[in-house]
Amino acid sequence: MHSLRFSEIAGILKVKPLQLHSDPVIESLLTDSRKLLIPGSTLFFAIDGPQRTAGNFIPLLYEKGVRCFITENNFTIREMKRFPEGNFIQTTNVLDALQEITSHHRHQFRYPVIGITGSNGKTIVKEWLYQLLNHDYNIIRSPKSYNSQIGVPLSIWNMNESHTLGIFEAGISLPGEMSRLQKIINPEIGIFTYIGDAHSEGFRNLQQKINEKLRLFINSKIIIYCADDEALHVL
Repeated sequence: MHSLRFSEIAGILKVKPLQLHSDPVIESLLTDSRKLLIPGSTLFFAIDGPQRTAGNFIPLLYEKGVRCFITENNFTIREMKRFPEGNFIQTTNVLDALQEITSHHRHQFRYPVIGITGSNGKTIVKEWLYQLLNHDYNIIRSPKSYNSQIGVPLSIWNMNESHTLGIFEAGISLPGEMSRLQKIINPEIGIFTYIGDAHSEGFRNLQQKINEKLRLFINSKIIIYCADDEALHVL
């Protein structure tokens, strides 16, 4: 597994740590406090959700041994004093930080990467490819259906120099999201599975939805899709 020191991560983000008590090696990126495995080498990203304030989980994680945190600007220096052995990076957007760190990580490797998008079928195509190719390649792939703004970065972080092929899926529900995922996956080979009505609420029409999904492939040398799909084939 790839690893970076906490200070190196601050360098990637071009920020000075708000507090640097130690400089541990980071091996695990955590966004869900329930999935903590190895506290001493974990970096927690305090990403707020619709019904949760992620900073509220910092005391519990600190008690369990986590010492590295990325928080937003609403986490004050006064609050930080409760965690004297903690290492803190403060940023205006924690999700942006997660994506920037993993984009940097992805570009350390030169083996081929396949990116898969579409309205349906992303996960099953990924698993089919894995079954077909795993005897010839050491494959790193998205776990389960990790294709969201958080799932993609967590998947990419598992890339390392022992792999010889990456297969990652990307799903979006709003304009602008795929451009963010493209910077992280940056696939040489693209697969567009199918275009349909799933997750259409955030788009003006089908054409906008297709155009947004195609942004995943702006640097791809090969794009695979169904030529019988007129909405795609005319592009």
